[in-house]
Amino acid sequence: MHARHICSMNNHHALLPEDVNPLTRDIDTLGTEAILRLINEEDQRVSLAVAKVVPAIEAVVEQVVAALNAGGRLLYVGAGTSGRLATLDAAECPPTYGIDPQRIQAIMAGGPKAVTEAVEGAEDDAAQGVRDMDALLVGERDMVLGIAASGRTPYVVGALHRARVLGARTAALVGNPRGPVAEAANLVIAPDTGPEVVAGSTRMKAGTAQKMILAMISTAAMIRTGRTYGNLMVHMRVSNSKLRQRAIRMVSQATGASEKIARDTLVAASDHIPTAIVMVETGLSPTQARERLAQAGGVVRVALELASFTPAPGT
Repeated sequence: MHARHICSMNNHHALLPEDVNPLTRDIDTLGTEAILRLINEEDQRVSLAVAKVVPAIEAVVEQVVAALNAGGRLLYVGAGTSGRLATLDAAECPPTYGIDPQRIQAIMAGGPKAVTEAVEGAEDDAAQGVRDMDALLVGERDMVLGIAASGRTPYVVGALHRARVLGARTAALVGNPRGPVAEAANLVIAPDTGPEVVAGSTRMKAGTAQKMILAMISTAAMIRTGRTYGNLMVHMRVSNSKLRQRAIRMVSQATGASEKIARDTLVAASDHIPTAIVMVETGLSPTQARERLAQAGGVVRVALELASFTPAPGT
C-alpha cells in the first residue's frame, strides 16, 4: 500500500525546516530585541501552517479513535526533539484523562535515557525500530504514529515499515512530506512551517507545530472516546489536594450542585468524578452509579441518558 499524502506542501520548491531561512541570514548582527521579534514573527507562521493540515489531522484522529475503541494502542515513535515531544504528550494523557499508560505510549530511539540526553547513533538504527515494534507485539488493533521533522529518521522509518507489516494503522507527522518517513506511513501530516530562524534547529517552529498537533490528536481522541463530559476532564486522576479541589469544582460545574454537596458526593464516590456526577444527577448510590457507568462504557453522558430511561439497579 502506498502512503496517502495529506499535507499543505504542494509546492515542490517549498523551503523545508532544515533549509536556510533567507529572512534571518544576518541575525547574528542584530540586538536582542530584534532577534526576539524575528523569532516571534516566524513563530506566528506555525498556527497558520497547522490550520492548513486540519483535514490530515482529522484523518489520523479517526484512526486513533478506531484503534482505542478496538482495545488497541496509540504508539508514538520518534527520535531527538520529536521523540521528547511525543514522550511529553503521552505522559500527560493518563493523569489528565485516566487512561491506562499502556494505551498511549511514546517509543524513543535510544530508550528512556534518550529523553534527557543524546544517545549516539540511536536515530540511525532502522533495525532497532523494527525490533521495538516486535517487542511491543504491535498488531492490527494499534495505531503507530511516526514523528520526524526531517522526514528521514531511519529508526522511525524502520518502525513504521514493521508496523505496517504487522497490520497496524500507521501515520507520519513530518516536516518533509517527500521523505522516507512519509513514504512508510498510510497517512501523512506535513505542516509547512518553513525554514527555522537558526538553520536546522527544528526544536523551534517544527517542534512547536509537532507539539500543537500531538496535543490536538490526543485531546480529540480522548474527547471522542468519552473521557470528557462537555469540556470537563472528568476522568482526571485525583492524586493531590490541588486536584481534589479541581474535582470538586468539576462536579459542581457539571451538575449545578453546591460545593458541599459536590465534596461529600466525591468522598462517597472514592474520588471518582464520573461516579460522583452520575450520583448527583440521578440520585443513585455509588454502587448503582458505577454499574450505570460500566453499562455506558465509562462515558458520563451515555450513563446519564441510560439513567433517564432505565430504573436504577435493585429498584
